[in-house]
Amino acid sequence: MPKFLQTSLCAFLALSAPLLAQKTDSLGLIKKALEANLVPMPTGKDLDKYLIQKVKELDLKYQGAVMTKGQIELGKKLYLDPRISTSYLISCNTCHNLGLAGVDLVSRAVGEGWRPNTHFLNSPTVYNSVFNAVQFWDGRAAHLDEQAKGPISNPVEMNANPKIVEAKINSIPGYVKAFKRAYGNNVKIDLNLITSTIAMFEATLVTPSRYDDFLRGNAKALSRQEQEGLKLFLDKGCTGCHNGINLGGMMQPFQVAAPYKFANVGDFKGDKDGMVKVPTLRNVLETMPYFHNGQYWDIKDAIKEMGAIQLGITINDEEAKKIATFFNALTGKKPTIIYPDLPVMSASTPKPQGIMEGDKKPTKQPTH
Repeated sequence: MPKFLQTSLCAFLALSAPLLAQKTDSLGLIKKALEANLVPMPTGKDLDKYLIQKVKELDLKYQGAVMTKGQIELGKKLYLDPRISTSYLISCNTCHNLGLAGVDLVSRAVGEGWRPNTHFLNSPTVYNSVFNAVQFWDGRAAHLDEQAKGPISNPVEMNANPKIVEAKINSIPGYVKAFKRAYGNNVKIDLNLITSTIAMFEATLVTPSRYDDFLRGNAKALSRQEQEGLKLFLDKGCTGCHNGINLGGMMQPFQVAAPYKFANVGDFKGDKDGMVKVPTLRNVLETMPYFHNGQYWDIKDAIKEMGAIQLGITINDEEAKKIATFFNALTGKKPTIIYPDLPVMSASTPKPQGIMEGDKKPTKQPTH
């Protein structure tokens, strides 16, 4: 072999060996992640089937096709329409703002009449909520339509009488036409159908990311630094709670190893068994503040606190920084949302009712 070819071959081997080693390490990390029950988000037809199956589990009396374009567009209008609330000021989007990663960026949710959540609870993101096993911090709802019903009648959220909500929608000609187009001329527009339609739109709010590509075998989808953070995330045992498609969304015990530093902020203690819904980590770098009462604004501080109270370990500053670097890969591509023209109300549409400062305080204790 000519000397120049030998030199070129040696140079090639010297350069390729580290790349091959890195790819081998990446494939091993993917295998380890999958074994820890980290699951990539379904795509294409698999995602369509998943979402349709989820919608079929709703409290939906309608027996026709679901997740049609007309139903989803109608659900979007209802999601964004503040007239559902008593004051005409609060929509689903108020607390779950689609332009702010599906949250409101405040520690304590605020609703009708500027009333703060009585339990000092933070608004979870609506994005990817279809992948949650349960909804609300105490997991009391199994599906998105149940979740949508809660805020409507909640006195410190929309504060609306469900019957008046039904009367409003049925009095707006544009909504009546849209429901007939979506469900047929004999459709009965009631609260169940309204919230199921909202849920169909919410089910489309999914954000696939480079992380999903990595789990499906694309070793280059994550940088070396992100892979290092993922490895640390696995080694520390974070997947004990943050696993599945949503890296969360199921119920788990809280304060397992030590008390939460801000447990006295608000009175929320979880469900009757002290279990709390694990928040999704998808888009987590955009959904601050963290924890059920929104007491941490820096993700690295939240990571260290979770290590202490859930795993009984110390996660130092450098380790928290590396895990946070991995979280960059969880920021996904959001669907394009075009704000619609909402249908014009009629003379018979129930008018807004203001809430004055001296009004009677709500007695019902809501949980977000």
